[in-house]
Amino acid sequence: MQRGTSLLGPKAPFSGLFVSRWFGAPPDFSLSTLRGRVIALHTFQMLCPGCVSHGIPQAQRLERVFEGAPLTVVGLHTVFEHHEAMTPTSLEAFLLEYRITHPVGVDAPSDGIPVPQTMSRLRLRGTPSLLLLDAEGNLRASHFGRRDDLLVGAQIGALLSEAEASPTAESCTPDGCVIRM
Repeated sequence: MQRGTSLLGPKAPFSGLFVSRWFGAPPDFSLSTLRGRVIALHTFQMLCPGCVSHGIPQAQRLERVFEGAPLTVVGLHTVFEHHEAMTPTSLEAFLLEYRITHPVGVDAPSDGIPVPQTMSRLRLRGTPSLLLLDAEGNLRASHFGRRDDLLVGAQIGALLSEAEASPTAESCTPDGCVIRM
């Protein structure tokens, strides 16, 4: 898959998130608990103008437009600059101020480099970035910067259609998964 492409590419394994703390999520939250759902993962920094004016509002629009669909929006606060100003305490206040209700993880710091672990391992170029995962947890699109809502909506619609066309686990708990046919 080519990064930044606007087309849904072939399935690529997703290497997962490295999160030091979650906000707005149950204690046992992880992307694996969302198996059977399409995931829109947006990365941001609270002091990034593009994130505040474009990335976060787009994530909030996705939540509203796809309400009731098997789509989950997840945020990842991935700080690679101004570390002293963007602490988890500051992030908690930011999330309340901007009324961000979806789960938001704090990208775990890396040893000796300013770029956090998830951002580094996924080779993200900066913030905002938007990653789309299909219902099986495969990375299907990765965008850096501002993306048109219509394009993103079409990509999500295609992933939702794929999920409906094939039997998948709709919801999983520690006791097991319910299959949707």
